[in-house]
Amino acid sequence: MRCLVTGATGYIGGRLVPRLLDAGHQVRCLARSAARLRDSPWTARVDVVEGDLSDPATLEPAFDGVEVAYFLMHSLGRPDFESLDREAARNFAAAARAAGVHRIVYLGGPEPPEHEKPSAHLRSRAEVGRILLDSGVPTVVLRAPVIIGSGSASFEMLRYLTERLPAMVTPRWVENRIQPIAVRDVLRYLVGAATLPPEVNRGFDIGGADVLTYREMMQRYARVAGLPRRLIVPVRVLSPWLSAHWVGLITPVPNAIARPLVASLIHEAIAHENDIAALLPGPAPLGFDESVRLARGKIRDADVETRWSTASGLDVSAEPLPTDPDWSGGSIYVDERSRPVSAPPDRLWRVIEGVGGENGWYSFPLAWSVRGWLDRLAGGVGLRRGRRDRDRLRVGEALDWWRVEEIEPGKLLRLRAEMRVPGRAWLEMRAETSPEGGSVYRQRAVFLPRGLAGHLYWASVLPFHGIVFNGMARNITRTAEASGASEVIRTGETSGGGP
Repeated sequence: MRCLVTGATGYIGGRLVPRLLDAGHQVRCLARSAARLRDSPWTARVDVVEGDLSDPATLEPAFDGVEVAYFLMHSLGRPDFESLDREAARNFAAAARAAGVHRIVYLGGPEPPEHEKPSAHLRSRAEVGRILLDSGVPTVVLRAPVIIGSGSASFEMLRYLTERLPAMVTPRWVENRIQPIAVRDVLRYLVGAATLPPEVNRGFDIGGADVLTYREMMQRYARVAGLPRRLIVPVRVLSPWLSAHWVGLITPVPNAIARPLVASLIHEAIAHENDIAALLPGPAPLGFDESVRLARGKIRDADVETRWSTASGLDVSAEPLPTDPDWSGGSIYVDERSRPVSAPPDRLWRVIEGVGGENGWYSFPLAWSVRGWLDRLAGGVGLRRGRRDRDRLRVGEALDWWRVEEIEPGKLLRLRAEMRVPGRAWLEMRAETSPEGGSVYRQRAVFLPRGLAGHLYWASVLPFHGIVFNGMARNITRTAEASGASEVIRTGETSGGGP
């Protein structure tokens, strides 16, 4: 089928597109600017049409020949998001009806009980659903609660609050029941909805396998993440407005997004029916713990062998994408350095491959020694392991307090830290050819903190990075250049040449 996806630059849309392609559908994406999709890994496989749902005159080319149209955009984060989404839904519905679209699919939010006053966020989601259901085009509205996946704003709030706060005073809504759902299950329903018969024109509740309070979600997240049990004390004085500012202070989720999401947490969000299962049979939805494990990704799961730079081999729909906002994906601290080198890449590589052990780390030896002693006092390996061979390294072998994780001969050395730290750490060194001649040395240190202690650890060592890491980059490049000069001198002496 020919499918149109709006919101392809967003969290769900960016993950739905490859699923539709894999299911054999042709996909067209509507975007205000095609350039916003250029970094998506699937861009070359889709048709991108520029248009704006707030401008009906731009929509006809996008809907031409489309059989199934997905409405996945929203304006959350804008002060006037309700009116913007209302206008967009009306224009979308009119364009779909005029083009003869066979099916509209919309991902909305849970509907609160009739006796409760809905939050602005849920009120807007419900209004958009009604507009589409009344469009005259058969429509499926999927009502999802908290979606568990890296990049989901609701999940990122849960992640940051739990990881950063070992103890917290919380509002009463932490006792409300929620039925969180894994993003992979949401995507399965979205793809399947395209094939539903034309007589289906209604909304469906969707949810995961577990019904939990928000407090239970935080405690179970902590357990999956290997963190101590959190101390959570609910109080009555924290209003949704105060709660949103508190979330904005603790997490990097923007206040404009956190406010309407927090306001929605005053309502319970559970599935009151499961009719979708009869129409779209498939595997049972994931439970909360497994959803979190996938969302945290392989780089954050201590039970899985880690390669932070490569695909996890798990369900990539739960992991970060290039189009995700900068604040998603959890905290990752990075120290990057690069320096031009007059020596060729092969000479630079020999220095890189020779780091550690008796050769040292080319920077502030006393600091490295002290850090090694402290690691041994904490029960770690320290620097006592040295290296197996003075000049050559192999994947998997120990190198002082590091483990050689990956080698691309002549290009890349990646080390994984095995010292005692509240998190996980890597050090990467590269030798690259420079277009101007010579080479370029690139160095990157990556740290994934575990809990508040991890953030405090990074803050404590940050003042020394300029000394240690900058000195390391400087001395490695100088050694490569000096070794090149020494080779020239030795060659001249052997051959009898001279100035």
